[in-house]
Amino acid sequence: MVIKPKVRGFVCITAHPEGCAAHVREQIDYVKSKGSLANGPKKVLVIGASTGYGLASRIAAAYGSGAATIGVFFERPAEDDKLGTAGWYNTAAFTKQAKADGLYARNFNGDAFSDQLKADVIAAVKADLGQVDLIVYSLASPRRTHPKTGVVYKSCLKPVGQSYTNKTVDTDKGVVSDITIEPANEAEIAETQAVMGGEDWEMWIDALEAAGCIAPGATSVAYSYIGPEVTWPIYKNGTIGLAKNDLERAAKKINAQLKTLGYGRAFISVNKALVTQASSAIPVVPLYISILYKIMKAKGTHEGCIEQIDRLYRTQMYGGTGLEFDDAGRVRIDDWEMAADVQAAVKEVWPQVNTGNLAELTDMAGYRSEFLKLFGFGLDGIDYEADTNPNVPLGG
Repeated sequence: MVIKPKVRGFVCITAHPEGCAAHVREQIDYVKSKGSLANGPKKVLVIGASTGYGLASRIAAAYGSGAATIGVFFERPAEDDKLGTAGWYNTAAFTKQAKADGLYARNFNGDAFSDQLKADVIAAVKADLGQVDLIVYSLASPRRTHPKTGVVYKSCLKPVGQSYTNKTVDTDKGVVSDITIEPANEAEIAETQAVMGGEDWEMWIDALEAAGCIAPGATSVAYSYIGPEVTWPIYKNGTIGLAKNDLERAAKKINAQLKTLGYGRAFISVNKALVTQASSAIPVVPLYISILYKIMKAKGTHEGCIEQIDRLYRTQMYGGTGLEFDDAGRVRIDDWEMAADVQAAVKEVWPQVNTGNLAELTDMAGYRSEFLKLFGFGLDGIDYEADTNPNVPLGG
């Protein structure tokens, strides 16, 4: 079949397997171009490994230091008249290439919140790797079934305390308009924390530790975002931000636990705003990203997921002068985004931007290009008019 992008709202409902494979190869080639990571991880578990920062974490570990990797995710293969998801095709491409290059890669597709999948992964770790020395927690899910109670929680993207009005953009139509979002109630706040907070990360660490699967000196990292004040009501101070606060709470608890057990460390890495499947769903944020991209590209400081994670590994986690923490104990690789001159430029553009000058004042074209690349479209060397087989085995 000939596969074309079909965008509905903030989601592309199609994905191109060959394009996704090309996108994965781009990331692999970037890491290889930076050279080997001498003191990098060797046995890595990535929870949330199929897209965005999780996929980049897996690639950077495998191709930076030759790590054996286990990836956990929830994706859909092609079936009947439905295409597979981008995450499925990404993982299939990574696994095929990793195995061709002599690298161990094993995959678990299912509910990462469940006790059963944790048990299955732990059995694989014990059988194949013995222990892991890096545990990346990078889940982005709209809902969670609690493994102990069976209660299903759903997250929401809302402000807290009062309604919030600001500019947003329809990234498909290029229309800038005001949006008002009503505040979350207490139940919605609690449910979002249950889905996106730190409890499941703690459960993974507890299960791995109880099974003796955490190597001495191991590291665990989870990813977060803070961003500029213009996004705070919907992000940092909204439901998702409160959930991220709980993730930070969990990081401190896990760090103390690992230190007490003599294993290693755990921390939060605050990363840069990027076009991801998760960020595209947050009102206001895509407009901010499109402004940010134009400014950072002009300054030569723009990074994508793979550049961010490779820099995190090379300059802090496994190289450079070691981890550098802010006052709240977080590692900041959003430092180039949050540089004073960059944010001053964003503040200058924000009140000026409208539908008429969107193309001039922002990098909406770059935003759209990056968005479509997430689903395998717009990659060099791919014939998008050719007949393509959507039935790609996952491998691993």
